[in-house]
Amino acid sequence: MSMWEATGVGSHPGSDHLEAIRVVFGEVPGLPYLPELPARGVGADMVGRSAGLLIDLPVEVQPSGWRLTDRPGRDHQRAVDHLRRDLDGLEEVGHDYAGPLKLQVCGPWTLAASIELKHGDKMLSDAGAVRDLIASLAQGVADHCAEVRRRLPGVTEIVLQLDEPGLPGVLAGTVPTASGFGRLPAVEEWRVEESLRHFESPVVHCCAPDVPFALLRRAGVRGVSVDASLLRRRDEDELGELFEAGLTLFMGVVPGVDTRLPDIGVVAKPALELWRRLGFPADRLTEQVVLTPACGLAGASPAYARQALGACTKAAQVLRDDPAGEGG
Repeated sequence: MSMWEATGVGSHPGSDHLEAIRVVFGEVPGLPYLPELPARGVGADMVGRSAGLLIDLPVEVQPSGWRLTDRPGRDHQRAVDHLRRDLDGLEEVGHDYAGPLKLQVCGPWTLAASIELKHGDKMLSDAGAVRDLIASLAQGVADHCAEVRRRLPGVTEIVLQLDEPGLPGVLAGTVPTASGFGRLPAVEEWRVEESLRHFESPVVHCCAPDVPFALLRRAGVRGVSVDASLLRRRDEDELGELFEAGLTLFMGVVPGVDTRLPDIGVVAKPALELWRRLGFPADRLTEQVVLTPACGLAGASPAYARQALGACTKAAQVLRDDPAGEGG
């Protein structure tokens, strides 16, 4: 059970990584995270950043996107350098921090649907290549987590988030081939379940419709991160089973791009209403629901990014102080 209350999804606007890290530690102190700044360019994007963690699978950028290559080159080095700078910044800002910390990496299925083989289609088209990718990513992520623990000895636990926006398409067989003319065949659910067990109790983030809640629950993940506005009534049975099993739901309740933020009570409302409809005890709400922006904040202004995170923290306080929603 968590008491994390509020956090962010991962990406931030701009290119000042130190400022982004300061904002995170200031606005979501219950579960801060290492922000990602894709505006810095090649290797700072979600796919490139995570590809930089892969063991023995170097990548480079082609006009079509990321592709496996024979040896690490300039693009690979850029990704590694961005991450090293971010970790230096994390150490500088969080040197005396004690508590949990969240790290985000692109999940294996979204990576497999994005990276191309050396001479051919996407990695997703080749089951053997996908197996290699999963093993390489799991090892790279374990090394990354170990380095963060070394640099920040006060971290009590690492909450690993796998970003899988591409997972519904992988399961539905809608991922386009590299040429764009065909579709890659759907991947069986058991393969996805098995792959997620290679990571230490991750939270899976999927800001697309058709989040496979039942599959994720069977895979033993510790939580699921979603955009609350995409949840449908038909998802609620599966969400009920998710909560029954003790999982945490990260609910995206404020838009990820600039807008006039609603009143804090309105921000908290989707979580309160879902909880009430499912009929769980009010006191468990803050143990199993964490409030976040709906998706990453890369498309927002820096001022809005700060406000959005602050709004999630304040709304989480409403849930804690008034779990039954009587004050509304």
